[in-house]
Amino acid sequence: MMAHGFPADRGGDLVLSTWSAVSPFGWGHEAFADGLRAGRTALTPLDDKTLPPGVATAGVIPDFSPESALGRKGTRSMDRVTAIAVKAVGLLVERCGPGFLATPERVGLTLGTGSGSVQSVIDFSVDSLTGARPYDVDPARFPNTVMNKAAAESAIWHGVRGPNTTVVGENATGLLALSNAARLLRAGRCDRVLVGSVEEYTPQRAWFSWHAGQHRPLGEGGAVFVLERRHDAADAGRTPQATLLSTRFRAFHAPADRERALAQCVTDALSDAAAHPGDIGVVAPSGDETGCSALTGVSRNPQWLHCSAWLGETSAASAGFQLAAALVTGANCAPGTLALITSVEPAGTVGCAVLRL
Repeated sequence: MMAHGFPADRGGDLVLSTWSAVSPFGWGHEAFADGLRAGRTALTPLDDKTLPPGVATAGVIPDFSPESALGRKGTRSMDRVTAIAVKAVGLLVERCGPGFLATPERVGLTLGTGSGSVQSVIDFSVDSLTGARPYDVDPARFPNTVMNKAAAESAIWHGVRGPNTTVVGENATGLLALSNAARLLRAGRCDRVLVGSVEEYTPQRAWFSWHAGQHRPLGEGGAVFVLERRHDAADAGRTPQATLLSTRFRAFHAPADRERALAQCVTDALSDAAAHPGDIGVVAPSGDETGCSALTGVSRNPQWLHCSAWLGETSAASAGFQLAAALVTGANCAPGTLALITSVEPAGTVGCAVLRL
């Protein structure tokens, strides 16, 4: 097995100060928070005869398209996942106010995606095979086939000129992005980082998931956060909502090793944070991790947040939504409550993050 992650400074000076989301609950952090507190499902019926057998519901962002979210200018060839990213980043920049990008080269962007847009890759490939010649394709759509399109377009659209990073890791994507953002800050590459992850729902993704044997309802959306040092947040008038204490990741080689790898991840992350299982008050898993042996020492019943039950399987965006759910829940927790975010990627990666709410 392979371990990877970072222990935070003992002073815990890296904080998540504000955030936004575009989700099946609606546009913006308020819509997400309201849907979460209501405990309602955002899964809706699908009326599409081209979908795989049994695919009847999905967590789709209501009334969303590139044009409806961003206007007609510059969106003619924009794919769905890029539009979700640009909108989510834009909502967050707007929340932070006009001074947030006063020094744009000191603001980084770390964005997690799937493998870019599955629909764009399929559409482009079909055009190359069905056209009179293989090169009779729309060149304006080629950038959509590259996985860093969403991050690059978001930075260009909103004028973010600091380090720009795309992270890909299925369900663990959001946590990997968070870890990368922390490393950028600790290395002095920027003063704050917009960090998050996004995913799209399309019929093509539904078929890919179905052929892979994943028959749970799918979902889409994205959540983006501001990660910065505590004193920078205070200087800007932003109130920290959580302190990032540690992240950890491990690889496993067989399904039987998955729980042991996750348990070791959690143990190492809690050790880095100088914390114990009994300190955990909120757990947000990517799937069914309730049996993780690392939590057997929990002395109280933590609050479990199962986002996939409300939003569907959001894949690359899942850890971002888990983190957002923990922040929403943290507003009603005692100060200092620990939150544990866990993620299991079936292909062989587990990860977790520990935060103080």
